[in-house]
Amino acid sequence: QVQVVESGGGLVQAGGSLRLSCEASLLAFYSYAMGWFRQAPGKEREGVSCIIRSGGRISYADSVKGRFTISRDDDKNMVYLQMNSLKPEDTAMYYCAADKWPHCSDSWGKPNEYEYWGQGTQVTVSS
Repeated sequence: QVQVVESGGGLVQAGGSLRLSCEASLLAFYSYAMGWFRQAPGKEREGVSCIIRSGGRISYADSVKGRFTISRDDDKNMVYLQMNSLKPEDTAMYYCAADKWPHCSDSWGKPNEYEYWGQGTQVTVSS
């Protein structure tokens, strides 16, 4: 059974940083594109970032470009999201997900592109 587990969320002041981690028990983890999503109360789940094998291609939502950095360690089945210069509008539940495909397609930000999901980790940014 595939497990995807996020960690690293918490409460931080605006301008601060957090690093989210995600471990996925996927065979051939390296072959999956991995994504981070977030969902704020009353809003749709939105794609934050996507990364393919060995970080060969990376995509970001416009709202986080220049502030967030995605990375992965294929030897450890881990994906990370370094979040800097956090804003109150970044407050959301953050989810890690494994893409159905090995690449971050033009539809990488759509939840239905992803096959396996974690339970999420809460990020709260105070003003």
